[in-house]
Amino acid sequence: MTDPISPHEPEFEPNRPQAQVNPARGAINSGASDVSSREAPWERETLEKLAMAAILEQRQSRRWRNAIRIAWLVFLVGLVWLGMDRGASSTDTALPHTAIVKIEGEIASGGEASAELVGAAMRSAFEDKGAQAVVLLINSPGGSPVQAGIINDEIRRLKALHNKPVYAVVEETCASAAYYIAVAADKIYVDKASVVGSIGVLMDGFGFTGLMDKLGVERRLMTAGENKGFMDPFSPQTEKQREFAQTMLNQIHQQFIGAVKAGRGTRLKENAETFSGLFWTGQQAIEMGLADQLGDVNFVAREVVKAEDLIDYTRKDNVAERLVKRFGASIGEGAMRAVRNAPGLR
Repeated sequence: MTDPISPHEPEFEPNRPQAQVNPARGAINSGASDVSSREAPWERETLEKLAMAAILEQRQSRRWRNAIRIAWLVFLVGLVWLGMDRGASSTDTALPHTAIVKIEGEIASGGEASAELVGAAMRSAFEDKGAQAVVLLINSPGGSPVQAGIINDEIRRLKALHNKPVYAVVEETCASAAYYIAVAADKIYVDKASVVGSIGVLMDGFGFTGLMDKLGVERRLMTAGENKGFMDPFSPQTEKQREFAQTMLNQIHQQFIGAVKAGRGTRLKENAETFSGLFWTGQQAIEMGLADQLGDVNFVAREVVKAEDLIDYTRKDNVAERLVKRFGASIGEGAMRAVRNAPGLR
């Protein structure tokens, strides 16, 4: 009669594997306790090498992670350091000088010619006691009427608050929204070949309804509100919508005209073409009263302000801000589609 197997004794079966080894840990997960004693020396050496290799791999992985973290830290510190430079000059601002604020490129929210950056630069310039006057150095084809209106209002507010003169100096172009800003200055100086004017408003877009009919493409646009699809390029425009848009443009145009008349006063020699959206050379602009006289920034600083030293207060986006705005633009791209066809002074 065969003795029963004790529950505490391992059962031995010749055809059953008795031990399973995890090479990474070098540990025996199961099997009889005397199996390891029967391992050959080369097997133990192999297990030890595998375990050591796993440890070295983990250490190397930790080193790479730490190196990446340090690299990111250095990168962020560099961005902060670059962010400290906002375009201000290192010249002593306490000494008498002419303050320069540049308005270049498209006037738009989020750009370097935005009301936020231009306004901040002007406030710094006005607040410095050494600044004898503020010169707006303009080279812009126009842009947003909202941004231009905000800057215009801020110029007039700062002039009254600090009792300092403001001069606009036009380089190549001062058109539309840029001229909206310039008229807030006490005087406007131009080059004889500068482009000045374009006192008008536009809203642009495209219509593809005829092309879609030829191609056999059906536009499936669902809205809640009969005018919610207003200005959709793939939908026909009704006469009511056309009249609504024209009324809005006319209102903004009248706001622009009011700012020009308030800024230029009796100097303006108004005629039938003044507010038609046309633009003129600097010499013609002087004859029409849209500008005052010829002169560049050095002439104004030397002959008008009587302070030849120029200090640039222009604010510019630093690297960190551009990265943030780029990420923000990606996130908000869907929302921007809704206002892409907003009216502009261009």
